[in-house]
Amino acid sequence: MSTPSPLPVFAAIDIGASSGRVIAGRVAAGRGTGGGPPILDLTEVHRFPNRPVRVRGTLHWDILGLYGEALDGLRKLGAGGVRPASVGIDTWAVDYGLLDARGDLLANPVHYRDGRTDGVMDRVLSAVPARDIYRTTGLQFLPFNTLYQLAAEAPERLGAARELLLIPDLLAYWLTGRVGAERTNASTTQLYDVRSGTWSTDLAARAGIPVQLLPPLHDPGTRTGTLTADSADATGLDPSTPVVAVGSHDTASAVVGVPARGRDFAYISCGTWSLVGVELDKPVLTEESRAANFTNEAGVDGTIRYLRNVMGLWILQECLRVWQARGLAVDLPALLEQAAREEPFRSLVDPDDPEFLPPGDMPARIAAHCERTGQPVPQGPAAVVRCVVESLALAYRRTVRDAVRLSGTAVETVHLVGGGARNELLCQLTADACGVPVVAGPVEATAIGNVLVQARAAGVVSDLTEMRELTAATQSLHRYAPGDARSGRSAWDAAERRLG
Repeated sequence: MSTPSPLPVFAAIDIGASSGRVIAGRVAAGRGTGGGPPILDLTEVHRFPNRPVRVRGTLHWDILGLYGEALDGLRKLGAGGVRPASVGIDTWAVDYGLLDARGDLLANPVHYRDGRTDGVMDRVLSAVPARDIYRTTGLQFLPFNTLYQLAAEAPERLGAARELLLIPDLLAYWLTGRVGAERTNASTTQLYDVRSGTWSTDLAARAGIPVQLLPPLHDPGTRTGTLTADSADATGLDPSTPVVAVGSHDTASAVVGVPARGRDFAYISCGTWSLVGVELDKPVLTEESRAANFTNEAGVDGTIRYLRNVMGLWILQECLRVWQARGLAVDLPALLEQAAREEPFRSLVDPDDPEFLPPGDMPARIAAHCERTGQPVPQGPAAVVRCVVESLALAYRRTVRDAVRLSGTAVETVHLVGGGARNELLCQLTADACGVPVVAGPVEATAIGNVLVQARAAGVVSDLTEMRELTAATQSLHRYAPGDARSGRSAWDAAERRLG
């Protein structure tokens, strides 16, 4: 009897706003009689923190440190005897590095939470009307979009730059020596024409952005290059190892990893940020959509991720950080159990209020917000956690309802993926708030989407439908049914009215 050949391994470099991982994914579609069971198995090879650094008043990403950690992860993979079939990279969106004429990085990329873009969006909109920008890009107006970051750059730095690379493209450039921009991430810059799938050079020029900075575009699944001699030497991998563009915006990869059947679903990719929306075939570029601040981002296979950013678990993460810094013993699962017993709807905040965007003393900001709005100030960590989680569920409810109304789609299920899928209180409250079942998981949706796009490029899986079926068949999922429809809807309606 012949020995079955080992499954191909795909290396996913997945870096979020607070941490990164290198993951080995093994995939078998399990098609047909005798094809064996479907397999989608992830192994974390290396995990590392993502710690921004403030230098001379500016908050930067430690991009060389992150690249070094990615190399360490690939080296560990190779040291374990694994020769990956390919490597794919996904990260957060909007931030970038500028290269000079020699291809060297001009400066450390600036963090999107840095204050350099304060007031810049208004300045750009005075030169280029918001309606024109939205009709072209379909993108949500956020003060840290790449467009406004570039407008905030020192003119001498822009003048010295020859190429703009978004963060995953910058890491891929260092691995391969090849420049380019993967389309799903390019669509988050507010410089991308969502209808034509090209850079909007007209918009860039009107905003004062040098159009020559914009690199060639490519689709998810494109083989962008192989390892340079330096990166092969640093990792111990074969120089012929391909680097494949995946949905390099981590949300694009996470949406690939949604275990949905059909299209009647909404998704919440829940991590530091929550991206809440639906999947469409065409963008929605109406004035009503612009007024609601919905975004149309490119997805894998020509889909549109019609969504709105919600602040996400950032507020909770900052609360935990502050309590820990004060020497409090913080056990999040225990806090969530206590929060579930707190009085419902006692104190609520709008997670998207700009006051919650910067790092800082989040419990104090919540207390000040509640006092200012005439609500009881949460007393103790459990009450603060209840306030945050309930407020998030309300924001999800509002956003899902708006996505349905503006796009004309139907939603029968909400898929909640990412780290928030572990938060049982958040999942149950989201089901109650939205009035439809919530399917929680997979937690590793982003890495799964990264691996699956690589697997398709290698011919292991065929299309988006098969990718999602494979995820549903192999991953641990939990279903949360909404509570009593009539009384529950009334309570959530009343809570939403309080926020205005």
